[in-house]
Amino acid sequence: MSKEAIKLAIAPIGWTNDDLPQLGGDITFEQCVSEMALAGFTGSEVGNKYPKDTEVLKKALKLRGLQICNAWFSTYLTTQSYEEVEKAFIQHCTFLKTMGATIVGVAEQGNSIQGRQDLPVFDAKPVNTEAEWKLLTEGLNKLGNKAKEMGMQLTYHHHMGTGVQTRGEIDRLMEQTDPDLVGLLYDSGHLVFSGEDPMEVLTKWMSRIRHVHLKDVRADKRQMAISAKWSFLKGVLEGVFTVPGDGCIDFKPILDELIKAGYKGWWVVEAEQDPAKANPLEYAMKARAYIRTTAGI
Repeated sequence: MSKEAIKLAIAPIGWTNDDLPQLGGDITFEQCVSEMALAGFTGSEVGNKYPKDTEVLKKALKLRGLQICNAWFSTYLTTQSYEEVEKAFIQHCTFLKTMGATIVGVAEQGNSIQGRQDLPVFDAKPVNTEAEWKLLTEGLNKLGNKAKEMGMQLTYHHHMGTGVQTRGEIDRLMEQTDPDLVGLLYDSGHLVFSGEDPMEVLTKWMSRIRHVHLKDVRADKRQMAISAKWSFLKGVLEGVFTVPGDGCIDFKPILDELIKAGYKGWWVVEAEQDPAKANPLEYAMKARAYIRTTAGI
């Protein structure tokens, strides 16, 4: 049992969305982190409103009993020179290490459509060429080695609207990267939105999972996203995602399997919604209660 080794965090994306700044545009950083703590979480990922000065950020988090566990990093290994990507990656890892984090979550954005509101997320999903797979996997191994040298662990975030979204694409990425250098950021919501079985991916790649995003999916909204040809961000706006316990995913077997396997690290509630429709504090508290009831944590 690894319950003692599991820590609970929540992402600021439920308060303010970095990809859609109009969502929660009026919500301050201070309100966000205060409500995270009030809801019973001890960790946070990083949003655009977070102070860039590490001492200012540390003080604000310490007051609330929070710590940084990860921050998204966009790689452009398929469209930029490796040297450009590495330079930005090292700067990002330096910030995270200063904040006490050991995980760095990355996702390839070189051919991503996740930010394109004019393209349907299913029909226009990019597919990597052989050359792009080579650039991606070799680049990730090199970045993973840089992270390791800095005392960090690179974890890859499969994501809707990218070249690593489906189970087959996740399998290929894992098979073609070094297990010591590239971990998997397991995201229940992106798997179910994509149409995958989250338990199959979990059990196959448990040994590679270094970080977990707990995100639920509203099945009716997912079906609308397919039939109405929504973009990824249109899906977010319409409420495809929600917090664990509020959608169609049965989290009990997922959480039980993580505990049984001896998972150590963070479980992060991450559910991007419109805060005007889904009050962030209310949904954070709902998620915290659900995890306590379902997993005993």
